[in-house]
Amino acid sequence: MEKIILITGISSGFGKETARILAEAGYKVYGTVRSEASAGPAVNTLNMDLTDLPSITRTVKAVIEKEGRIDILINNAGMHTGGAVEMSSAATISLQMETNFNGMVHLTKEVIPHMRKQGGGRIINFSSIGGLMGLPFQAFYCASKFAVEGFSEALRMEVSKFNIKVIVINPGDFSTSNSANRRKYLASSAKGDPYREQFQMTLAVIEKDESCGWKPEVLAQKLLKIIGSENPRQRYIIGSLEQRLAVLLKYVLPGRLFRKILEAHYDIH
Repeated sequence: MEKIILITGISSGFGKETARILAEAGYKVYGTVRSEASAGPAVNTLNMDLTDLPSITRTVKAVIEKEGRIDILINNAGMHTGGAVEMSSAATISLQMETNFNGMVHLTKEVIPHMRKQGGGRIINFSSIGGLMGLPFQAFYCASKFAVEGFSEALRMEVSKFNIKVIVINPGDFSTSNSANRRKYLASSAKGDPYREQFQMTLAVIEKDESCGWKPEVLAQKLLKIIGSENPRQRYIIGSLEQRLAVLLKYVLPGRLFRKILEAHYDIH
């Protein structure tokens, strides 16, 4: 039976490459976008906004009416903000959490009943290495991904008896449009901002790491293997050796020492 995949955020980056590669591999792929975009002729594109609950309901209904099932849900869509906690606006904080967490939760809730009725499915949630450790000047992005982690752990236990598997993906730094998109939502760094100098130094490190990161095709190919696996792991940390080592060190080193390592990397003085 042809597997039906619903993946969010296919306008660029991970989502676009993943949708294309999965469609080319023979899966029936439905991808969501907020505005006009395409991941190729083999991908069925649907308009959906994670901050708009009616659009989430319409999207799931459209796929079910057409296909009768959703075998795999890939919660990929998200956004990045940046800046000091103190200088971040309430609107930006709310948008970050609504997009990366609340919207993902509501979409998952819409899909689960159909997976239960059909006898199983897979839910793949995109977290981040920033969902395993707090990173400076990315507090609300990290908070949204920490939330994905806790949600996924709890959900995994609740739906296991329905043969629904929950898988978490933790990408490291990849060369996508993240840097450019983040700049739309940067907190104030105007004169008088007490964090301005430090933020600019740290942001330079963040953007250099991203520009030197792997191409999104690497992660898309990994997802293709994960989806094809009969017994996938609960978590996949996908990044450089240095990034995977950082996750390990977070859990084995004293907290104060690990913080010093992060501060050195991000040029925190």
